[in-house]
Amino acid sequence: MPRTILHLDLDAFYCSVEETQNPQLRGKPFAVGGKPNERGVVASCSYAARALGIRSAMPMSRAIKLCGNLIIVPGRHNLYREVSSQVMEKLHKLTALVEQISIDEAFLDISDINESPARIAHDLQAGIKNELHLPSSIGIASNKLVAKIATEVGKKANKKSNEPPFGLTIVPFGEEAKFLAPLPADMLWGVGPKTSARLTELGVHTIGDIAGWPEKEMTRLFGENGRDLWRHAHGIDERPITTESETKSISQETTFNVDVRDDKSLEKTLREQSTEVARQLRKNDLAGKTVKIKIRWPDFTTISRQVTLPTSTDSADDIIKAALKLLHTVRKPNQAVRLLGVGVSGIGAPVRQLSLWDAGNEKSRKLQEVVDSLQEKYGKDVIHKG
Repeated sequence: MPRTILHLDLDAFYCSVEETQNPQLRGKPFAVGGKPNERGVVASCSYAARALGIRSAMPMSRAIKLCGNLIIVPGRHNLYREVSSQVMEKLHKLTALVEQISIDEAFLDISDINESPARIAHDLQAGIKNELHLPSSIGIASNKLVAKIATEVGKKANKKSNEPPFGLTIVPFGEEAKFLAPLPADMLWGVGPKTSARLTELGVHTIGDIAGWPEKEMTRLFGENGRDLWRHAHGIDERPITTESETKSISQETTFNVDVRDDKSLEKTLREQSTEVARQLRKNDLAGKTVKIKIRWPDFTTISRQVTLPTSTDSADDIIKAALKLLHTVRKPNQAVRLLGVGVSGIGAPVRQLSLWDAGNEKSRKLQEVVDSLQEKYGKDVIHKG
């Protein structure tokens, strides 16, 4: 039996949330992000700002040049997560088959709901708009690939100058390839800049052009990715809705307002980041075996180094020790740093075996659990090591 997959995308999510908090922002060019004089970037921008050429991930300094009266709103990520949870709660009331893929996007399998897909989509959009005051766009198809592309097509078709699109596109079962055929090749998953350039060299410009090539030839030219491209171009995607995602890594990083050369400042930052990563591991009852640091120099060159520990850990001390050793290995004395980060991967459930010699470690762990509890309730600054 064919599936019915719904893809939901909250339009300009950060900005839409800010407008619910401050209605005076509606219709005005504004961006959520950092300050232009502190290397801030645009995390999200209103549709009025987009009409002026401003885009996400653009340096805020450039955004200001494009729009001198651009309003800059500092990001409030705790608020965005809270509102996102409210949206996801609505989705879970509709069906248990929900796959959240980002803070503002999700797939739903609505195959077993005894209503027309159009009615489900209209009611869902209206509910999110009326109850949470947020705009959204929806794509519906027989699989995740086509549903997501349908959302993008609907957004472009309903594009307005200063307002969210509220797109809604439904692709009937059996018409997936026909729907995809006229669309640009780079709208297909798996077509990045390099693949797009190679396809253009071959005279391939649309998804239909990809579908017209023999599967064996696409595989010869692009390897296994070519096989996937051919299948996707025909609208074939058999991936199921995944209701639980496995945490693969936990990390923290900081982009400094000005380049930092001071050893103690960098070490302090790394200690704080490692402590937060360890706290997140313990909060999720996880432990990791590989510690990795990321450094960006002032010329934007970015490097990463990692080390695998003998056993998995959720201890801040273990992570700090490994991260500092990596930092001292790759950084020259007085070398300026633009960005610094630390992360832990190789994550799984913690394995703890108390031996005769581990009584001190167990006391330390119990103390850390109390500290975690206090910080969770009263904030990270309520208690810390001297």
